[in-house]
Amino acid sequence: MKKILVLCTGNSCRSQLAEGYLRHFAGDKAVVYSAGVETHGVNPKAVAVMAEDGIDISGHTSNNVSEYRDINFDYVITVCDNAKERCPVFPSSAIQFHENFPDPAKATGTPEQIMDAFRNVREQIKTYSRQFVANNL
Repeated sequence: MKKILVLCTGNSCRSQLAEGYLRHFAGDKAVVYSAGVETHGVNPKAVAVMAEDGIDISGHTSNNVSEYRDINFDYVITVCDNAKERCPVFPSSAIQFHENFPDPAKATGTPEQIMDAFRNVREQIKTYSRQFVANNL
């Protein structure tokens, strides 16, 4: 079984969405973790937009990448440029992937416009996650 780590800045939005979708699409082919180079807590809007798509991430926690130092990952996926730049070197043969998704937590406007930003990023991450599983697992 493959081990996947998804990294973002604060492990609050993008990495949480990716963890949810990768778990969904990978099923029993992989164990999926997410972490941040910092921890900001799981964003309630991320939980809400995933629930809209039938995926429950309400039990996810915001974790620091240092917590996973001893796990030999097969894949490390960074989902923002900041995490890629600050990503620690893992003492493993993990294959690294990178995709810079917009940060929905920085969206401005009406509450509906902000939720639409979350939905847009959710759909981008859903597509990426489905393709990642199809191509790598």
